[in-house]
Amino acid sequence: MWCSPSKKRWLILITTACKISEPSAKTGGLFCTFIFLVTTNRAKVNIKKYKVQFLVTGIVAAAAITFSFKDDLFQISKNLDVFASLYKEVNINYVDDINSAKMVKTGVDAMLNGLDPYTEFVPESEIEDYKLHYISTQYGGIGASIFTRDEKVYISDVFTGFPAQKNDVRAGDQVLKINDITLNGKNNEEVSQLLKGPKGAPIKIVLKRPGEANPIEKTLLRDEIKQPNVSYYGMVDGNMGYIKLDKFLERSAEEVNTALTAVKKNNPAGIILDLRSNGGGILQEAVKIVNLFVPKDIKVVSQMGKIKEKNYVYATQSAPVEPNLPLVVLVNNRSASASEIVAGTLQDLDRAVVIGQRSFGKGLVQQSFSLPYNSLVKITVAKYYTASGRCVQELDYAHRKNDGSVVKVADSSIHEFKTKNGRSVYDGSGVSPDIEIKRDKYARITQTLVGKLLIFDYATQYKNTHPKIADARSFALTDAEYDDFVKYLSGKDYKYTTVTETLLNSLKTQATTEKQFGEIQAEYESLRSKLLASKGNDLKQHKQEIKELLENEISARYYYEKGRYETHFKYDKELAEAIKTMQDKTLLTSVLTGQGKYKTIGKPQLAAMAVKKDAAASDNEDED
Repeated sequence: MWCSPSKKRWLILITTACKISEPSAKTGGLFCTFIFLVTTNRAKVNIKKYKVQFLVTGIVAAAAITFSFKDDLFQISKNLDVFASLYKEVNINYVDDINSAKMVKTGVDAMLNGLDPYTEFVPESEIEDYKLHYISTQYGGIGASIFTRDEKVYISDVFTGFPAQKNDVRAGDQVLKINDITLNGKNNEEVSQLLKGPKGAPIKIVLKRPGEANPIEKTLLRDEIKQPNVSYYGMVDGNMGYIKLDKFLERSAEEVNTALTAVKKNNPAGIILDLRSNGGGILQEAVKIVNLFVPKDIKVVSQMGKIKEKNYVYATQSAPVEPNLPLVVLVNNRSASASEIVAGTLQDLDRAVVIGQRSFGKGLVQQSFSLPYNSLVKITVAKYYTASGRCVQELDYAHRKNDGSVVKVADSSIHEFKTKNGRSVYDGSGVSPDIEIKRDKYARITQTLVGKLLIFDYATQYKNTHPKIADARSFALTDAEYDDFVKYLSGKDYKYTTVTETLLNSLKTQATTEKQFGEIQAEYESLRSKLLASKGNDLKQHKQEIKELLENEISARYYYEKGRYETHFKYDKELAEAIKTMQDKTLLTSVLTGQGKYKTIGKPQLAAMAVKKDAAASDNEDED
């Protein structure tokens, strides 16, 4: 049905207001629009005029809809009127000057915070950052990342193939000036803006490099920087093809296709798709990636929400690139959203073995809506369901506690689903791996060395004193070099408190409060002395994990991100398990057909315990 532009505009506004995903957010779309109309004072907006237009349009629409809808429109109009009046009175009468834009942003954020963390308002000033995060990591710059320490700016990573790497800018360099602007005291965002600019535009930077007496001045030409979705691909042990996918932004499926085609030229025995720490992105890209391994016309994922028009079933559209080779998908607790669509659906279709740790559990779909003045709002409009029909969403944002905190989906609300081969999988708790690998937690000493940048700084020194190293796959620190690192730490501040120390200190505090410390003081001092002696051996006791991180950081100074991956391969437990699984055809078949312990995947523990208790109760009743 066609309508005039003015009428169409108001009908769109009403439709938007009624298409918010959460019941408590029915005012969201118009609320944001109305705020901008009021706050900008553009052309002296007549609030009453808009209110009348809104009500008139509402009356016309109400002729074809239910009474509850009319009540919704009244509530929208009422609440907007209250908000506008309050906003006007505060602006006119408050004792101090008010930043109007900040005030409105605070109000909008507070409104959306009651929904979920993925529904958010993006003002015009943040649009570019939004695009980089959610759409495409493409910008004009030099191809280096930075961090600040003690109000000084340092290069943290250099990306191969871009101006920084081509002009020998190094990780660990301190950036003193950019285009004659001194950087002391500037934050990361301010420095990033100075580094960015049009492709081909010159940029002058002044660096201070450890081991160099004088500052180094370099003039670079900015280039178009595009961080790839696939950060690495190649062959690993066992003649397996390996693809590391970091995000699901624009053209991610195309990049995976390119990587898959390249590794297939080596006649691999299997494919490993690494989705660890991949926070997701564009749903359609996930569908296309599944299609690389699954035949045409197979259901991949469906999304369902309150608005029927947003309900959609996505299926594969073309013939697969690789439908037969053994496939493993690696996940961890930071694999989310689109990563879970790929891992969950390939698991549901029994096309891949999932290895690692249980994924994050984000089963929500967002859509962006344009707002006035180049701003937008990203709203959760639906939940998605993998091929078996399960939703992996773990947190229940619709049923918060009285204090506003969010709880996990209750075990009693978790349902069982079946994969293509009849294996049992469950909703409400992410994607559980077919083969779980326990995640190692770094010791406090290791966390401290990383956090205080001592491993980073030692890698900088190592690079300056070692012109070259072995290739990344074979590079390893010798025992003598590790001892040199230990000597390097002499006099450095890396104080840390172990968990045992914390417990021991708590014991002393509690005993002192209860006036009993005197009775246990001798034993306390003995324990403390032994603990400090043990702590002194931490660099030796945790040598292996510290050494691994040192090797990764040092390798990256010579071979960049590719070197970091290849040096780590020999320590990667999940990767080793993936290779082992695909080499063991009996194990591979057992997992995918659901034999023995692989019949049930990720059954909730509390639910399982309840079943056992019920069974025990039944047994007792039978015996009676």
